[in-house]
Amino acid sequence: MNRPVFFVIFVMLLGPVTVAPAATSFTQALTSGNVHLGFRYRVELVDQNGHPDKAAASTLRTRLKFRSAGHNGFSLFAELDNVAYLGNDRFNNLRNGESSYPVVADPDGTDINQFYIDLQLADVLFRFGRQRINLDNQRFLGGVGWRQNEQTYDAATIRSTGFANIVARYTYIDNVSRIFGPDKGMPAKDIDSTSHILNFKFEKKGLGQLVGYGYFLDLTDSPALSNRTIGMRYSRTFSIDDNWSLPLVLEYASQQDYGNNPVSYSANYYLVEAGVSTAGVNLTLGYEILGGDASPDGKAFITPLATLHKFQGWNDKFLSTPGAGIRDIYARISGKILGTRSALVYHRFSAAEGGADYGAELDISVSKKISNHWSVLLKYSLYREDGFAADTTKTWAMITASF
Repeated sequence: MNRPVFFVIFVMLLGPVTVAPAATSFTQALTSGNVHLGFRYRVELVDQNGHPDKAAASTLRTRLKFRSAGHNGFSLFAELDNVAYLGNDRFNNLRNGESSYPVVADPDGTDINQFYIDLQLADVLFRFGRQRINLDNQRFLGGVGWRQNEQTYDAATIRSTGFANIVARYTYIDNVSRIFGPDKGMPAKDIDSTSHILNFKFEKKGLGQLVGYGYFLDLTDSPALSNRTIGMRYSRTFSIDDNWSLPLVLEYASQQDYGNNPVSYSANYYLVEAGVSTAGVNLTLGYEILGGDASPDGKAFITPLATLHKFQGWNDKFLSTPGAGIRDIYARISGKILGTRSALVYHRFSAAEGGADYGAELDISVSKKISNHWSVLLKYSLYREDGFAADTTKTWAMITASF
């Protein structure tokens, strides 16, 4: 389906809209805008079998952002990022050629992270320009916010809240600005795209949240990543009493090749996640499958635009789905513990097709908000291979400030 057809169908579903009256002049909208400054300093240490040297990355991200006031429904947002190294870059940033070190994918430089114009017409928002896209839990589309250089999208978005309990969204993506910029190199810093994103969310108290989606990714520069994914996600928290509740998430998606993908394939995605919550602490058990066919020719379920660091372990061993797919069985304890926000996660990985073992991972994080402006984070990940990738230990210490 081409771009105009997607657009027309979506606009027909929006219903009538009205223009909100102008509240200020354009000059006043700009001069009365808000400016914010943020810093994120991080040390990342990586010890990976197969590399003679251990990586040590000391990086500082400085983020300057501006949001104008509104005028006749229009407003502007701009966000500029700079990533700098404090000390020697004893790591492979995928641009510096330091292959004796493990990868820490935080290239330095200055880049426009976001720059877009919003038009708000009653219950419908139109957004044009480079923008952050974090849909649902970011399993299919996300900003990869953990990395110092975020993934953003040159896109046009229509978002409607005009129907009771429903949020409907259509996005056309023209370009993906990836975490590997701002300098050119491999992997590429940009991917040209003619992709269509449809997402419909229904949420009502007592019934939970139901999301239906269709993601039609035609990634021109990386045709092997092009795919059509159609799925549904349901989540609900069942209250037992004032202290106990039972969260549940169910999701299924079907994927096929799309656009100019040279491989014809189909694969499925399954997620079951259930747990118990009390006194701010959550225990979660999860079972996630990205299907494959036990062959290496690109026939596995893929999520090339996801925030992959959130899934299948913080060690990032499964940024690309193995040919036989992947089965992830995990347990997570998280919540407010001793004045901090903490998490302990254990993963066991295996092939979705054929059942071969991949390995196991232990992840731990502890964070604390020091004040309205400052926060700190400590994070640790230990991956032990059992037939896939290499034993790796990663440690992070991070300080964040926002003003």
